[in-house]
Amino acid sequence: MPVPDRTASVSKPARRALYYLVAPVGHPNYGDELIAASWLRHLAEVAPEADVWVDTHSPGPAAVLLDGLHPRAKFTDTLWRLCWEAPSEDPWQAAAWVREAIHNPGMMPRLHHGIELLATVDVVHVVGGGYINKLWPKQIGLLAGAAAAAERSGGRAAMTGQGLLPACDDVAPLLRALADRFEIVEVRDDASAELLDVPVGLDDAFIGIGPHLYENTEELPEIMLCLQSDLVEVGVGKLAGAVLSMLRSWKVSPEKIGIVEGVPRVDREVFALLERELPGARFYPFSHIWTHGLPVSPQQTWISTRFHLHMLAAAGGASGVAVSIHPDYYATKHRSLSALGSNWTLLEDLSQVPDRPKAGGYAPDALAGFKKAKRDLARSIYAPIVRPVPEHDGPPEAQVTPLRRRWARLIRS
Repeated sequence: MPVPDRTASVSKPARRALYYLVAPVGHPNYGDELIAASWLRHLAEVAPEADVWVDTHSPGPAAVLLDGLHPRAKFTDTLWRLCWEAPSEDPWQAAAWVREAIHNPGMMPRLHHGIELLATVDVVHVVGGGYINKLWPKQIGLLAGAAAAAERSGGRAAMTGQGLLPACDDVAPLLRALADRFEIVEVRDDASAELLDVPVGLDDAFIGIGPHLYENTEELPEIMLCLQSDLVEVGVGKLAGAVLSMLRSWKVSPEKIGIVEGVPRVDREVFALLERELPGARFYPFSHIWTHGLPVSPQQTWISTRFHLHMLAAAGGASGVAVSIHPDYYATKHRSLSALGSNWTLLEDLSQVPDRPKAGGYAPDALAGFKKAKRDLARSIYAPIVRPVPEHDGPPEAQVTPLRRRWARLIRS
């Protein structure tokens, strides 16, 4: 009896899309975690069957904080380790070393399988934030590595919501050359846009703005503080004094004050200097706001040094003062939100005491526009990748010419 030929009825399993996010998550830092969480939630909505890898400096803590946001998310640290292993702090040398290691994995045999995973990506996406700049010069290798991964895989490289200031000396030509290797390029502030000669776009957190980010309770403090102790060029004592002067000028009762921790312990230190002056103030640790949401209401006034707390409080309708503690870094970030209509007062001279703001935050229709712009951008990033079919599997379905266009959505009108 002849054996039936079943080859005609057996089809190859469909290959899962492979999306690779590069993000500085797991430290934790509220803004960085929020951006990664927002992209994972978006991909869970539009691509739940895709394999998603998140490459971060702290994959263990990140896997816990972001657990369950995408059903197929996994965590690694390949590109970050390559940056750390670069033999020089010079950004040109670091970028060249990481790019070469992606093309020649034998340079880092301990990371061989991670590098080979990068060589199969459909999309490698360097998500937004302010972590590729002069403060951490080796991390330009993340852009170089992402570009090299797309070169090897034939996939798409994207960078979004980037803040690149302050930039290292003489690095502009390198940044522009790397950006040319990305199909999609978006930056979040005017100075970064000028650096790369692209239109200005939006911070990535706007894609995830929504009620789920806020604490659902009516008993919230009248005044909220988020005061960091890292990267404070003006001095922690001067910052504490400026905030205390504002609270005294506004005649705020201490029991009506809340303190939010965007980075564990780091955002507790300035409050420790003020704690004896603010008896009855309520402290919200990072663990609380990540689990229960931000305690924001339109009736509040905020004082924040942190960029994403400014953004989220303004998006929740709160008025506020954004305090610049680092002229080349935080002032640029806060100005980008003011330019979008946050209505907050930007305080750069800490010897001044501003009036208590009452203008509220972002208009709801503006927020809706920002979110739509980011989702439109996301559709371009995660559009299907069409590759030529090898000759032995049949004729090519499409001829792919790698796009080298720059993308940014200019939302100001």
